[in-house]
Amino acid sequence: MTISVDELATKAMSLSGEARALLAERLIESLDQESVRDIWLTEAKRRRDEVRSGQVKPIPGNDVMESVRKLLDDK
Repeated sequence: MTISVDELATKAMSLSGEARALLAERLIESLDQESVRDIWLTEAKRRRDEVRSGQVKPIPGNDVMESVRKLLDDK
């Protein structure tokens, strides 16, 4: 029996967040390192272009860290 990517994705979405993260990690590890590098390079260029075009406004690292600390303190 084969399962389509859409069916698999639907089933994966019913997993807990932790289980989905583990699944994602395993899937990424199954790719060869050059493919992973190429994927991240493409993503980095896309993000760079979004910032350069003004489509996305970067957030200073200190602001991000402060937000994360507040989120963690609230839990």
